[in-house]
Amino acid sequence: MVKVIASSLRKGHVVEQDGNLHVVLTAENVHPGKGNSVTNVNMRRMSDGVKVIGRWRTVEMVEKADVDEREYQFLYQDGEGYHFMEPANYEQLTVSEDVIGEQGAFLQDGMLVYLKTFEGVAIAIELPARVTLEIVETEPVVKGQTASSSFKTAVLSNGTKTMVPPHIGVGTRVVVMTEDGSYVERAKD
Repeated sequence: MVKVIASSLRKGHVVEQDGNLHVVLTAENVHPGKGNSVTNVNMRRMSDGVKVIGRWRTVEMVEKADVDEREYQFLYQDGEGYHFMEPANYEQLTVSEDVIGEQGAFLQDGMLVYLKTFEGVAIAIELPARVTLEIVETEPVVKGQTASSSFKTAVLSNGTKTMVPPHIGVGTRVVVMTEDGSYVERAKD
């Protein structure tokens, strides 16, 4: 355990509070106009999965556990969860649905991700910032329409929806952000 300042807490960190270990889900530093700045943290207790809210003054010291972060390759998903392999030694790790969350839609076979583990248990995942997916459903392209500030809804090959420029049609491969599924650009491949 290492003592860190509360304002430095980020998603995936493991902190000790009331004798229990918690995984940080979100951390926000609030600076009111009057009074002390505080850090509001949403956490999940590792022992039973209960969500807890923590609140510290930003200058307060918090016990942070040492977390192992390594690159893993995504293999497949089944009833047990998501299966990953460490490329260096071929050890496999199964990660539960609640750790992956909505990011599971962007996982692709063979994709390299960073998994944060604590005592052999996965607690957080970090996907590449961008992925390339194909558009499977959208409104037809209107001839003569240029790339203006208007966007239309499109369904991607992973089932998620995003907003794309009007000149992009079905079958086009696009790059999207894994964080929120937003359109970045047309794929260059």
